[in-house]
Amino acid sequence: MCNLYNLRTNQRALADDFSAARDLLGNMQPDYSVYPDYAAPIGRIGEDGKRELVTARWGMPTPPKFLEGKKTDPGVTNIRNVASPHWRRWLGTENRCVVPWTSFSEYSDTEKDEKGRKVLKWFALNEDQPLAWFAGLWTNWTSVRKVKEGEITTDLFGFLTTEPNAVVAPVHKKAMPVILRDAREVDQWLTAPWAEAKELQRPLLNHEIKVV
Repeated sequence: MCNLYNLRTNQRALADDFSAARDLLGNMQPDYSVYPDYAAPIGRIGEDGKRELVTARWGMPTPPKFLEGKKTDPGVTNIRNVASPHWRRWLGTENRCVVPWTSFSEYSDTEKDEKGRKVLKWFALNEDQPLAWFAGLWTNWTSVRKVKEGEITTDLFGFLTTEPNAVVAPVHKKAMPVILRDAREVDQWLTAPWAEAKELQRPLLNHEIKVV
């Protein structure tokens, strides 16, 4: 499960790469380390059909059965089983988004440091760590994320995962994020009927990603 990723780019480059008609990010930091429930940029199609960059918090609403007896919903960062009724409501184009990143991490299933802690490994498209996009979902939701914060209504997001390829599997055998290869796939994810968009829930080829 990916619960930490980096975004190292400038705001103009992000808007240009996404072909954004609107940039609603405010003053974006040039160097993000994004943890669960952190606010981070996403790209989506606005109500008028134009592309926009906005900020949302990482962690979609948790399925109710996992919230019994709990006071807060910290959210679900990684989404795998899109056949679940809980996720199906957000598979339409109005709730799809793309999540910018330059590197993502996974804790090693087998490697530990001298203190016995799992080692964090980082992945990127190549050594230069260029800007790329995860296939994501977003929604506007009312919940209690933190007790001290109380009930809030805000935009939330998560990204899809799939089976790992041969580069990621030796580190984390369960899953890897769904990564969109190019502008055509970004457009397909944001605009295509679900029968076509769901084809993108697949791992990258082995040569398309590296440990960095």
